[in-house]
Parts: sequence; structure tokens; C-alpha cells
Amino acid sequence: MPLPSFTTFSKSNRRLIFLLIASHLLWCCALFALWSGGSLLASTTPWLSAGFIALQLYAASQLLLPALLLHPEERSRSFYLFWGVTLAACIWLINQLPSAGAWQPLPVVIKSGLLLLVATVTGAAMARYVKRLWEIVPVCLVMTLADFTSWMYGPTAGFTQQIQNYYLAPVGPPPLVDMILVKLAFPGPAGLAPVFGIADWIMVVFFAIVARRYGVNDNLIGSFGETLARQGRIGRYLPVSVVALFIATVLAQTTGLFIPALPVIALIMLLWYALRYLASRRFRS
Repeated sequence: MPLPSFTTFSKSNRRLIFLLIASHLLWCCALFALWSGGSLLASTTPWLSAGFIALQLYAASQLLLPALLLHPEERSRSFYLFWGVTLAACIWLINQLPSAGAWQPLPVVIKSGLLLLVATVTGAAMARYVKRLWEIVPVCLVMTLADFTSWMYGPTAGFTQQIQNYYLAPVGPPPLVDMILVKLAFPGPAGLAPVFGIADWIMVVFFAIVARRYGVNDNLIGSFGETLARQGRIGRYLPVSVVALFIATVLAQTTGLFIPALPVIALIMLLWYALRYLASRRFRS
């Protein structure tokens, strides 16, 4: 009996999604290995912690390459409802795994990989609704205002305090918001700690996919990400949005303050596109 149309993908997209799943599993293994090596360090420095974050985000950048090749398909509300509920259920179920004992870091790294995977497919789906490149301007403004409002007057401030209190003295179950926070490995006793939320990575992917759709090279260290993906060249992709996320996380880690990542990402992306536009105008003149 054939599956309903709202649960299926085209043959090419199906292959790319399997590739995304496999690459995220490899990222989980690398994260676990980095945690194992980092736990052997007796002392650490802010520079070393920043290096750990940079290494993991750079590796996560390579996970975006298959997503750049995903072909937009016409979808119904039933499709988004089915997969939204399915992915949310997967995140909830994996957070029900026991997180105690010697293998406690293993489910943590699997959760982080799953969050990145869900964020990648979500960001790719959102990007297909950008009909013109200038539409990222209101997107940036809205996400900045929403994040700042939530930070100052909404639930974000309370969630931040809950997470901070829990990781300073982990007693009892983690707060509910911990389910959507991506943990990365840190050197020394810090181990695995939350660095950013699923929404931050969604926007990282969103900006990368939008750049690819409109022929803008957002790769800071080489040629177009789509070109690298088609050639199977891994390790040469570093989009501007990932660098923006790195800057936001380092600012938060070094200052000890909660700095919302989304406004930082939005500001850097707007500045980068503005500079690209001015440079192209100067070149044409």
C-alpha cells in the first residue's frame, strides 16, 4: 500500500535527506570524541573554549552542504503538520532517555545532532518562501524585535535564569527549555554545555539557503556552497551566518551575559548584504 503523498519526498530529495541524517550522525560521533578528549584537560582558557566552539561550528557548517541541493517541492499543510508533529515527537522522546551514569554524554550528543538536523530541514523549508532577496530585511527586523521583546519582557529571561541555575547546580530534571538547546563540548570540567537554541540554527540555515537560491556566494573561504556540494568537496564551506552565530556565542561566553544570538545574526547578515550591494554598485559604475 503506497504511503500518503504528504509523507513522501522525491527520489533526489530522499537521497539528500539520508545523506543529511548520516552526516549528522558522524557529527555526533565527532562531538563525543571531542568531549572525551576535552575532559582529559585539567585546566582551560577562554581562548581554548572559543577554539572548541569554532571547531564544532565549522564541522556543523559542512552539514549544510546536502541541504543546499534540496529541491523545493510543492507541499500541503498536511505535509508540514505531519512532519512538524513527527519531528517534535522525536525531540521529546529522545529527551526521555536516562541521562545518568558513565554513558550520560552519549544521549546528550545525539540530542544535539537531532536538533541540528531538525533545524536544518526547517530552515531549508522556510527559505523557499522568500520570493525576493530584499525580503530578508523585514525577516531580520521581525526576528530581532521578537527576540529582544522576549528577552526583556517575555519568557526568555526566565528560561535563561532557569538554565543558568540548573547547570551551576544540576539537581533534579533539567528545565523544559533545555530540550531545544544545542550542547557543544568544552575543554576541562565544563564538558557538554548549552551554547545556542534550535531557532538560532534554523536562521543560520535559512540565510545560507536564501544566499544559494539567489546566487550570492556566502562562503568566506572559497567558492559557492552549492558548487562544493555538487563536487563533494567537504571542509571548504564557512557561510557568513555560521560566523555570525560564532560571534554571538563567543560574546556571550566571554562576557558571561545572556546575549540573544538572533539579533546578532540578523545585524551581521544585513551589514554583509549591504556591503555586497555597495561593492557591486561600485563595480558596475
